[in-house]
Amino acid sequence: MKELAKEVVVSSRLAKVIESVVPKKYLKRYDLLLYSAGIDFKASEYIVISLIFGVIGGVLAFIFTDSLKILTISFLIVFLTFLYLYPNFRIVRRIEEMERALPDAFFYLAGSLRAGVSFSEALEELSTAKFGALTREFMRTVAEMKRGRPTVDALRAFALRNKKSLVIYRSMMIVIEALERGAPMADVLIAVGNDVREILRIKKERKASTGMQMMFFLTSGGFVGPFIVAIVSKISEFIASSGTGIQIPVSDLRVVLWLFSVIQGFVTGIGIGVIREGKFSSGMRFGIIVALMAGFVFWIGLRVGIGM
Repeated sequence: MKELAKEVVVSSRLAKVIESVVPKKYLKRYDLLLYSAGIDFKASEYIVISLIFGVIGGVLAFIFTDSLKILTISFLIVFLTFLYLYPNFRIVRRIEEMERALPDAFFYLAGSLRAGVSFSEALEELSTAKFGALTREFMRTVAEMKRGRPTVDALRAFALRNKKSLVIYRSMMIVIEALERGAPMADVLIAVGNDVREILRIKKERKASTGMQMMFFLTSGGFVGPFIVAIVSKISEFIASSGTGIQIPVSDLRVVLWLFSVIQGFVTGIGIGVIREGKFSSGMRFGIIVALMAGFVFWIGLRVGIGM
């Protein structure tokens, strides 16, 4: 228990250091990112956790390889994975879950309205239904309304919290505009729900139709390409040490080829995201993942015993 208490004290002190070093506007943005991901930590606390996991990953890599370079690279990979990739991965999963449930939630609302229930009461009923992450968002909206916030403002806050999903944001803004103008809400909700269902069907078809292209890019840019480049690096090392008199800057060549593999993986990932989802932000996410994969495959390729 004493050791646990000491760890908590150290973590809290590190969090305070992070808060004093990182500008507040960036911490607020990261707080919003963590909230959207459903991670119940403050920005400074989660940064400390990411640093701790990064240190653990670096130390384990150093134990197995006895290389400071690998220690640094492993630390950066693990740290960035927990800092950026994991929250964004959770956001993507959460948004996908909410988008799938959105049409059924709108139909549920429309059914309640047609049964003679007011819009506020229908929202309260919806907050008790089982629609996963979407239910939790509506629970927060209803809680804000009970504290005196106008229904339109609470729904607008709902839309802004989930602005990363254009489907959710635009659908909620249509509902808000219809509510402000006094339109028949049941008919509007059914129409919007049908449109959302059609959009999701088109997105699903797009992912299915681009699956082969994605697998090709992922295989070539994340595995085959880096592995071949690593083998070329090993062959150059073998030639330089075989007594043929050919001078090859093996260390410099290896760094250049590693950077080439990582950059190629990043560009390949951007292409995958743009083709698959049509968004550059998705491309950035895929780019980081494929770049990490390419760097790791290159490291594995260097361990292959070519020329031994």
